This record gives sequence, C-alpha cells and structure tokens, in this order.
Amino acid sequence: MMAEFDPVAHWQGVYSSKATTAVSWYQETPAPSLDLLHLVGATPDAGIVDIGGGASILTDSLLALGYRDLSVLDISLASLAAAQARIGAAASDVDWIVADVTQWRPTRSYDVWHDRAAFHFLVEEKQQAAYADRLRLALRKGGHAIIGTFAPDGPEKCSGLTVQRYDAASLGAKLGTGFQLIDSRRYDHVTPWGAVQHFHFGTFRRDG
Repeated sequence: MMAEFDPVAHWQGVYSSKATTAVSWYQETPAPSLDLLHLVGATPDAGIVDIGGGASILTDSLLALGYRDLSVLDISLASLAAAQARIGAAASDVDWIVADVTQWRPTRSYDVWHDRAAFHFLVEEKQQAAYADRLRLALRKGGHAIIGTFAPDGPEKCSGLTVQRYDAASLGAKLGTGFQLIDSRRYDHVTPWGAVQHFHFGTFRRDG
C-alpha cells in the first residue's frame, strides 16, 4: 500500500538537502513580484503576507526597500530558518509563520496576499477551496492578491510533485466571487541551470 503523502516531510527534506540557490524556483531578483506590488500601490507600511515564501529573496528585497509589516508563511521550518540566517538581524522585524496554508488560521488582516508558486501545488479541490477560504479570512476588502502559478504551457511537475496550471480565468474561478482581476501577465522564469519555465501571474482586488 502506498504511503500517504506528507507535505511537511517533503518540503523539510527539500530545504534540508539543497541549497536555496539550487532549487528550480530560486530567483536572484524577484522582479515580477516587485513590479506587481508597485502596481497595486503597496506602500512601505502595507501589511504583506508571502504565502509559501520560504527562503525566497523577496523578503530581503522588501526589507531593503523599507517595508515594515512583512509576514512569511511556509510549511517548512527549514526554509524559514534559511531565510532568517541569510537576512540576519533584520529577520527579527518579520513575522515568520510555520503553517500549512490550507489549515492556517490568520489572526489579523493583510493589505496584500502574495504567492509565487505555492498554490499550484494544491491539486485537490478541497485543498484549493481551503486556500480560497484562508485568502478571504486574511485579505481585507480592497486588498490585493498576487498569485503566480505555472501557466497552461508551463511544467506539469515540480519538485517531483504534480502541479495545477492556470491562466487568469481558471485562477479567478478557483478564488470565487468577490475577486476582481486587475492584471494578468506571463513570465518566463529561468532556473539556476538555464531551463525556462512559463508562469502566469494573476493580480486580483478583493471587492467582496
């Protein structure tokens, strides 16, 4: 009988065995995310939560730009520890949250929900619905959700796991009513070994 998949063990294993610069999703500069945060008018005092942020360089970049209300959520303690070690003393200014986003109970509201390459790992409808529920709990009305996933012609798997690929329409359908699409764009991510991965970024305003 096949053992049940354990996402915590999987991602702990990934971040415990590989350098953060050696995983396919590593970005030296998080240009698409920074561009979209500018698009939605995120000021330095905006409350931003980075879902699946792990060891992403985005947190470093936002701290350098003077952002003061940052939260990073990831299922892997090892990924968050790697980011904290890299950032150093300034890591104490960030709220680090170890949680599975589909089970997370937010204790505050945010102005921006950012997710680059976490949602597409949720391939079961109940997981996707739970994610959308947490998004509604965490994002204030008038706030923005920036969600990057593999595009319809992007990879079918990542880190050995099957993913769900999206365009603007299919992503919006998963989020449900009350989210207005304000920007849709493609992005070609180049992995550390030179492979090109096609991404789609959908940016939504929460209206309801």
